[in-house]
Amino acid sequence: MRSADFDYRLPAERIAQEPLAERDASRLLHLLPGDGLEDREFRELPNLLRRGDLLVVNDTRVRRARLHGFDGAGRNVELLVLAREANGEYQCLARPARLAAPGAVVQIGADLRATVLGVSATHRGGRTISFDADDPDAAIEQAGVAPLPPYIHADLRDPERYQTTYASGDPESAAAPTAGLHFTAPVMERLRDGGVGWASLRLDVGLGTFAPIRSEQVEDHPMHRERYALPEATAAAIEQTRRDGGRIVAVGTTVVRVLETCAQGGQGLLAQSGTTSLLIHPGFRFRAVDALLTNFHQPRSSLLVLLAAFIGDERWRSAYAHALEERYRFLSLGDCMLCWREQ
Repeated sequence: MRSADFDYRLPAERIAQEPLAERDASRLLHLLPGDGLEDREFRELPNLLRRGDLLVVNDTRVRRARLHGFDGAGRNVELLVLAREANGEYQCLARPARLAAPGAVVQIGADLRATVLGVSATHRGGRTISFDADDPDAAIEQAGVAPLPPYIHADLRDPERYQTTYASGDPESAAAPTAGLHFTAPVMERLRDGGVGWASLRLDVGLGTFAPIRSEQVEDHPMHRERYALPEATAAAIEQTRRDGGRIVAVGTTVVRVLETCAQGGQGLLAQSGTTSLLIHPGFRFRAVDALLTNFHQPRSSLLVLLAAFIGDERWRSAYAHALEERYRFLSLGDCMLCWREQ
């Protein structure tokens, strides 16, 4: 299928440049099971689910991954940390890439120095980097700033707004699982009181998630690899929800990719960890997810293709047209939609 089939016109003024004052004040476009649209607020989410449903979230924590430094000639170089390899080296994006040839050294503040070891074959501007510090992860967290997407042109007043309220563990992601940014303690409490279950998994988000599909055919898109972990407790909660007749609601496309990766063997949902490069496009057979809570995505992105596979071509187009007409806020810091899988 053609990547051009997943294009649409997104005016710049529809791209949210900052979060709302209150996380759960976001608007929510509800795509009803079968057909129909409802304009809601995110705070109404507990009313849209039913007792026995299960929300599954990605609890990854975002690294303060954007580093500003200078090369040996005093020129500005920016590094964006994507992932740490098992050998202690890091995969990063460098800008401008021409200043980050192998052997180049970038000084970041007074206490952190980066040496370019090699050129990545998987990312434009990608570099393999060695950081000179006793604890590189801690030094990156100290020196870095929130890695906002390039279509957001202002720094956040509060960097925690690019972090979900339930993020846990060490910071490993280069981007936030943005569907989860809307949740607040009061909404989560109302969900619990309403008998809606809560379970978590982990997928460390890389910037490739937001990369546009540049190939003419969607199937030729080189999908990036991301690390994931599906815990035993979450797999068990999903299986119990299924037995009890409840529905599995994925909070974000990252959750969909993990659950569908783990369900592809046809033996039920098995707890496991590893990396996934699963590209979900129309024709994909979903085995694990019944509903998807997600933000509005960029044209020609793998995220939009996943949405089209989940709800169908006609439904995503009509939903996006409605959202644009009704002035919903798009992309990472924008509003969201709750949609049910096309049967």
